[in-house]
Amino acid sequence: MTTFSAFDPPAGPARRVLCVGAAVLDTLFRVRSLPTGQGKVLPYDMLQIAEGMASSAAFAVARLGGHASLWGAVGDDDAGEHIIADLGNSGIDVSGMTRAEGARSAVSTILVDDDGERLIVPFYDRRLHDSVKPVTTEEISDFDAVLVDVRWPELALQTLIAAHDAGKPGILDGDVVGDGVIERLAPAASHIVFSQPAAERLAGATDLVEVVHLLKQRFPHAFISVTAGEHGCLWYDDATGLVRHLPAPRIKAVDTLAAGDIFHGTFALAITEGMEIEQTMRCSSMAAALKCQMFGGRIGAPSRAQLNEALRKWDAVSSNRSQWQD
Repeated sequence: MTTFSAFDPPAGPARRVLCVGAAVLDTLFRVRSLPTGQGKVLPYDMLQIAEGMASSAAFAVARLGGHASLWGAVGDDDAGEHIIADLGNSGIDVSGMTRAEGARSAVSTILVDDDGERLIVPFYDRRLHDSVKPVTTEEISDFDAVLVDVRWPELALQTLIAAHDAGKPGILDGDVVGDGVIERLAPAASHIVFSQPAAERLAGATDLVEVVHLLKQRFPHAFISVTAGEHGCLWYDDATGLVRHLPAPRIKAVDTLAAGDIFHGTFALAITEGMEIEQTMRCSSMAAALKCQMFGGRIGAPSRAQLNEALRKWDAVSSNRSQWQD
């Protein structure tokens, strides 16, 4: 029996997803290996691209045929103009972006080695988030779901609360962040997809099945999931009280940068389109895997046709199946 789940768009207009959070101008350098000490590192490829957690997730939504809007902040500088232009030219609605007067835009330098691992040196100006625009229920009602990251907690919290009041899914990208941020945001979220490091840190455990159980106990109102890279993803099945595990597609990783963001964007769009959760996790996992096979951060996000073809191949050649675990 096949487990393939076509990720075809539903009838009607494209689903609308609002992404809230990071917008960064990344300079990527591809190197043979990451440095282990002082000295000079000579890259053999490079790319400058606007991305960040929410920005890359929005790009994934747009690539898959959804309508993606981004709320983030840039400075009143050339880098900010570059970020907004790049993301806008990538199919993302950037009309809700904030230009913070007197602030510098977020930038980072990233080294990516031949195993797909990376070294990131980011710079964030705290003045980017000095002011937060009010978020109304009516405004959020125009969207089918919201997805927030942890980089602008004040705006993320307002957005999640408005989504709850509007009866819309509020999805939290639970990544590593300072103490107390996830604890503030999680109660307002309907779905939380944690990265493995953030989940383990918050739960105080390393066994991922135990971690999922502990996080569900802590946030019983929300769907709980953990992404674990090459080890796949896990989620709490509310119908059975068990933790489900989906192995990751087997690939040769070229660049893991933005893989989690592509997972989140795909997840958000699938939720808005009414896809069942196991199918949603399969689609999100495959989208992230496809991204990892291309250098360039978010540009590796697949189209809907590419994702569906990869899902068909995965189903045909792999005996991997979702497994029930206690």
